Amino acid sequence: MGPNDTIRVELTITDDGFKVPTSELTPLYLFTRMNAKWRRYYEAWNRLKNAVYVTYPYAKAASRIIQEINGELVGVTNRRKRKAIIKAHEKDLRQQFTSKLRNLSVYQGKVLMKLICRETGNNCYEILDEYKGDFNAVLYQGVARLFGSSLKQTYDPNGEDQSIEILTRQAAMYYGY
Repeated sequence: MGPNDTIRVELTITDDGFKVPTSELTPLYLFTRMNAKWRRYYEAWNRLKNAVYVTYPYAKAASRIIQEINGELVGVTNRRKRKAIIKAHEKDLRQQFTSKLRNLSVYQGKVLMKLICRETGNNCYEILDEYKGDFNAVLYQGVARLFGSSLKQTYDPNGEDQSIEILTRQAAMYYGY
């Protein structure tokens, strides 16, 4: 009989009255190097996380402002009054957000368009078409195409945008929305 021949075992009694032998093992820590596939996945996840956390407040603000504009436009049938209301809000928006949005990368802009679609229920093309007209919507769509994007992209929280949805929920808790 050597020192390693006997293992001390405790006895635990379950709620059902069974006696189960138990023992506590020392923790085992395993470390390995991350392979290239997981490193790329981790980098892509962090890039997306950064983009969501940067752009989510802008998407929430856009949703709030669109609701305000829609509230003011209810019952307005005169085309000139409608344009005046939209132009007044556009001027305020330009002063408030132009400098901040110019600092976004193209990738962050794509994520912002997805988040605006998530928050408002309409893609950016529909929003531009409704407030600025068809010509401006087509013009901005052409610019988006030059940068490899589309204003008509939709948001699918259960499909291709599932990771954005997870990060958006985290960002909402972080920002307190």
